[in-house]
Amino acid sequence: MKKFIEVININEIPKMGSRVLEMGDTEIALFKTLEDKVFAINNVCPHKQGKLSEGIVHNDNVTCPLHNWVIDFNSGEAQGSDTGCTNTYEVKIEEEKVFIKL
Repeated sequence: MKKFIEVININEIPKMGSRVLEMGDTEIALFKTLEDKVFAINNVCPHKQGKLSEGIVHNDNVTCPLHNWVIDFNSGEAQGSDTGCTNTYEVKIEEEKVFIKL
């Protein structure tokens, strides 16, 4: 059964930036947008496994630093003519604490 676990304080994630969590063998990237929305996705681009945490955040997307694939934070889907998907995780924020559902 999946449950929410506390992972970080929202203030530790830079605006328009990311932080990486290591959960066993999986890296999860946490992103914060200009509007302070927080998203959690696997830190792997579906194209060539680029580290999405090193990409550029814009709106509700990140652009992979390797080949400029744009990944939607809400669905994990590649945008435009690119196809592929990475896992996303449900996020909630309570009293500046970020929780993700695992």
